[in-house]
Amino acid sequence: MTKLSVNINKIATLRNSRGSDMPNVVNVAKDAERFGAQGITVHPRPDERHITYQDVYDLKKVVKTEFNIEGNPTEKKFIELVLANKPTQVTLVPDALNALTSNAGWDTVTHKEQLKDLVSMFKEAGIRVSIFVDPIEEMVEGAVETGTDRIELYTEAYARDYPSNPQKAIEDYARTAKLAVKLGLGINAGHDLSLDNLKYFKEYIPHLLEVSIGHALVCDALYLGLENTIQMYRRQLEE
Repeated sequence: MTKLSVNINKIATLRNSRGSDMPNVVNVAKDAERFGAQGITVHPRPDERHITYQDVYDLKKVVKTEFNIEGNPTEKKFIELVLANKPTQVTLVPDALNALTSNAGWDTVTHKEQLKDLVSMFKEAGIRVSIFVDPIEEMVEGAVETGTDRIELYTEAYARDYPSNPQKAIEDYARTAKLAVKLGLGINAGHDLSLDNLKYFKEYIPHLLEVSIGHALVCDALYLGLENTIQMYRRQLEE
């Protein structure tokens, strides 16, 4: 079964826009779980423009499903945050400080030694590790050598190309996912997955363990309601 982890960054963005505590991200996380989310994802950035470091501590106390913290592990403060909260999973993402959103996977060959040290540290703390990668076989092979438990396939290219040519859009992902399974890696996926393209992705990536979805899900919830939207995404993964 593929788990749905709801990324609540956009909820924090809305809250921060007015400098208040509405909507309250802790309450939204609890409600999302109650509505069927099988995990909660956050991606704190150094400027705390959406999820704050305090949010992570607050969420750790209440999340009952899987807690996934994403971020760039080159930041010492991020490493300390993860080790202090010991989430179910840490997803290592090489986003630049000025990046609007995540826009590339790791070069696991060039950064192999750095990633190997990080993976070892987090795993010793009892935290499952996932590395954000593009759908390139060489990057999957490099990820194996770091000792990571999983990879997260960066799906922006798939989402971009899906409307015009779904079969072409999925090719690289299906090929690299097959290799990942062969090499013993678990597979997660995230970025721009939506109600339009999620079911097709799941059909061609049969060993998909988890998807992390935030922006599209929150946008859909504005029209459909949060509970209904979460259930709709769940059905896309289960049908």
